[in-house]
Amino acid sequence: MLYWIYEISALWIVTLFAALFVGICWLGVVLLSPLLRAWINPGGTLNELLGDFLQYFGVMYGLLLGLLAVATYQNHSDVEKTVSSEASSLGALYRDVSGYPEPQRTELKTALREYTRYVIDEAWSLQRQGMVPTGAVKRIAEFQERLIRFEPQTKAQEALHDAAMRQFNSFFEHRRTRLNSVNSGIPALLWYTVAVGALINMIFIWSFDLRLNAHLLYGGVISFFLATMISLIALMDNPFRGEVGVSAEAFQLVYDQLMQE
Repeated sequence: MLYWIYEISALWIVTLFAALFVGICWLGVVLLSPLLRAWINPGGTLNELLGDFLQYFGVMYGLLLGLLAVATYQNHSDVEKTVSSEASSLGALYRDVSGYPEPQRTELKTALREYTRYVIDEAWSLQRQGMVPTGAVKRIAEFQERLIRFEPQTKAQEALHDAAMRQFNSFFEHRRTRLNSVNSGIPALLWYTVAVGALINMIFIWSFDLRLNAHLLYGGVISFFLATMISLIALMDNPFRGEVGVSAEAFQLVYDQLMQE
């Protein structure tokens, strides 16, 4: 996968893909189309047959692109939901430990604030580069140790501690799911299949016997739509990368509304 595409805006990505696909299509129409027609269609009578082949191939290739688009969108949506759930669990855990007696209350709240700032300021930039952040492992372990070490003295504290432990487990589960999603994406083999399919589609377009202006127009339209579809799949493929990647807004919202003092 060409990860450099995530360093520029989504609009430029779509524009570059469209220019590349349409440019290759038009170049092939001008330079390769006469050679292909002379080789496979000297009499100029295969347009109808080529149309049938292109229609069959379009169904199969369109199905592949459609499934990939749905898969990438679903993965992107699931990761966004996981991030939101982790932030919500973090906020609920912060509210629970706010009911602890001192000095545990201040220690636990400070640890959660530091973790949240780390996620927003450092971890997210690493995720956008495709790296799994590890700086919070020690913070989480120390927080868990402090939480387990607390011994409730009353029934109310016991109920509060049980709720905090359940919330911590929920938070930890969502956090692991987020980290496991950092490098999720379409396998390279499928991207090779998409590239081969795009090339075959171009060959079919070049093989038609049409007037030059009609050939350029219809070939360009098909290539433009194909480029748009593939670029959108690529933009959503890695859920944390690029302009459309999942942001840390959910964590920032929890920090601003609950933790900022």
